[in-house]
Amino acid sequence: MRQRTLFVIKVYLVTVVIFIIAKLLFMAYNSGTYPFTVSDFAAVAWHGLSLDASTAIYLLILPFLATMVSLWWDRWKPMHTTLKVWYGIIAVALAATFVSDTSLYEFWGFKLNNTVLPYLENPQGITSSVSTWYLAGRIALTAATAYIIYKVFTFITPKKMPPAGRLGGKIAATAVCIAVIPIFIIGIRGGVTDATTNIGQVYFSQKQYLNHAAVNPLFCFLSSFEHGSKDYDIYNYYDERTCRELTDGVYNTESRGGDTLLLNNRRPNVVVILLEGCGGVFTEIGGRKDIMPNLNRLAHESIYFTRCYGNSWRTDRGTVCALSGYPSFPNTSVMKMPDKSRTMPSIAASLKREGYTTEYLYGGDINFTNMRSYLISTGFERLTSMDDFTKEEQKSAKWGVRDDITFERLYNMITSRKDDRRFLIGYSTLSSHEPWDVPTHDMDDEVLNSFHYLDRCIGQFIIRLRATPAWDNLLVIMLPDHSIRYGGIDNTQLIYNHIPMIWTGGAVRQPKEISLICNQTDLAATLLGRMGISHDEFSFSRDVLSDTYRYPTAMNTYNNGFMLTDSTGYIVYDLDASGMAASQSDDAERLERMGKAILQVTSNDLKNR
Repeated sequence: MRQRTLFVIKVYLVTVVIFIIAKLLFMAYNSGTYPFTVSDFAAVAWHGLSLDASTAIYLLILPFLATMVSLWWDRWKPMHTTLKVWYGIIAVALAATFVSDTSLYEFWGFKLNNTVLPYLENPQGITSSVSTWYLAGRIALTAATAYIIYKVFTFITPKKMPPAGRLGGKIAATAVCIAVIPIFIIGIRGGVTDATTNIGQVYFSQKQYLNHAAVNPLFCFLSSFEHGSKDYDIYNYYDERTCRELTDGVYNTESRGGDTLLLNNRRPNVVVILLEGCGGVFTEIGGRKDIMPNLNRLAHESIYFTRCYGNSWRTDRGTVCALSGYPSFPNTSVMKMPDKSRTMPSIAASLKREGYTTEYLYGGDINFTNMRSYLISTGFERLTSMDDFTKEEQKSAKWGVRDDITFERLYNMITSRKDDRRFLIGYSTLSSHEPWDVPTHDMDDEVLNSFHYLDRCIGQFIIRLRATPAWDNLLVIMLPDHSIRYGGIDNTQLIYNHIPMIWTGGAVRQPKEISLICNQTDLAATLLGRMGISHDEFSFSRDVLSDTYRYPTAMNTYNNGFMLTDSTGYIVYDLDASGMAASQSDDAERLERMGKAILQVTSNDLKNR
């Protein structure tokens, strides 16, 4: 029994040590963006130990059962073979988890979870973001890591196991094993209290990165399957009356009074440009005048919403927020839910009812993340995507057709129209996205250089367009689909979600700055309000220029968390930790309650669609 006990203990301890080593490598790999000290690592390892210890029990179950069986079956060789197969499986699983988690964090800023799976359905989304050599390196690293883990486990597994002895000894040993099973269950559960093992239990720091480093990536990935596309079922904090009280005045969608002199006429031609990843950190909002000088200058020549905030962190989510005025959710992409996305209102559908033709332009794969279905279902009649360009143009960038080429197509779509019908054109740029492969090299930093390139495309596009008759009755709206993590700025900081929203074109009466706090989702109601078009169906889009807009707020959701901003400041609430990740507000507790109520109200709306 002694050798069997030592074997089980060795497997368990080695598994825990592997998890701790993985944490060290995770922190070392990301140290360029998130430097750390020895004491930081010690704190991460210590606080993450409870989750590592619990997760290790899952991997111990088969070795434990093998030792139990060997008490009554003296043939250890079949058990040894079975364990080797098991080690191969868990070695590959652990290696893939560790490498994927470590590599993806620099792009996404959160731990590995099932969010990655939909992107595997379209591998181009992966191969477009990174080079072939990058992927090959990660595959090789995964294979090497799996081999090492496999060899470690097989090394500590005895090739022979002594007989269990007499019947009395077997019965006693079996009784001990059975007695240990409840301990396993308690360990997996995380104790005997009502609170079960969860990601938030390892959070300990005001630095979110250290909290993420402490989280066991395998547990995080597996536990994410508890929340799926029906994640909206879990946000039930208050009764209906309390929800109404907490959200009272937040979503007043009525247009009444306000500034009706922003536009020269109520039926301009409209172009909505979603600027890929172009957060305010790259503009004068973040104190940078050198990266996007054209956009900065254009902002002050236009209607400029200076305190606009993005709703989400990915293109598929931000697109729905901007075009449908519909909120985002922590773990759910509405665009990827065709049964829900086709029920969304949209700017396109509203203008189509007013006689507008509607088109959308995107230089990438428009089938990615179910984009085609969403656009068609919400009123865009004609789609132009990567397949509508030449083979050479399709290969001009990793993600598809680069921005200078698609801006040229957009220019032609506006200026070469064959009929006099009013039109709406939507357009998503794509070059300001990893791997940052743009044809210019004006800045040493590849990220900044890609946004500088986008800015050059914008500047040239506007200059040319201004010289055409089409400019006179044109409203061009530019805003990002989302922001990105750069320079240590993450979703615990207000600047991360601060985005520019700019309305320009000959249809704009005069430049004006709008300093009200608002969201990307407010574009729909604000635009339709200025055009005198009903927007009652946009339940969560506010006309921020209406007299009814009396409580300026902005809500942003990220992977299992949210940020809420109003005149008192802002809070960031982590749903994993069930607590605030950041707070810069005089009334933080009220904002927390309001944020939860907003999640509950919006999620119920999605559920019932």
